Amino acid sequence: MNKEKEAGLYEIRLRGVLGQSLLSAFPAFAARSQDGTTVLSGSLPDQAALFGVLDQVECLGLELLAVRRVSRHRPAQPPLNTKPSR
Repeated sequence: MNKEKEAGLYEIRLRGVLGQSLLSAFPAFAARSQDGTTVLSGSLPDQAALFGVLDQVECLGLELLAVRRVSRHRPAQPPLNTKPSR
C-alpha cells in the first residue's frame, strides 16, 4: 500500500480563531488556537478523507495556511560516530 493512501495523523492550520459554530464542521478533529490561527489535529483514514476536509475548509471560506502529516514515530537517527564505509 502506498504511504500516501495510508491512514495518518494530520494538522491543518487555518487563519483566525474559529468559533464553536465553525469548529462543529470538523467533529473528528481536536482544535487549538495559536498566534491568531486555529490548528485542527486528527486522524484520517486516507488521502480521499483529507481532500474531503480540505473541501469543507474551502466551502466555509476559511483560509488554509498549512497541512502537515504528523509522523507517529521519528525515523531512527544514525549514531553520531558513524564512519563512512569503503
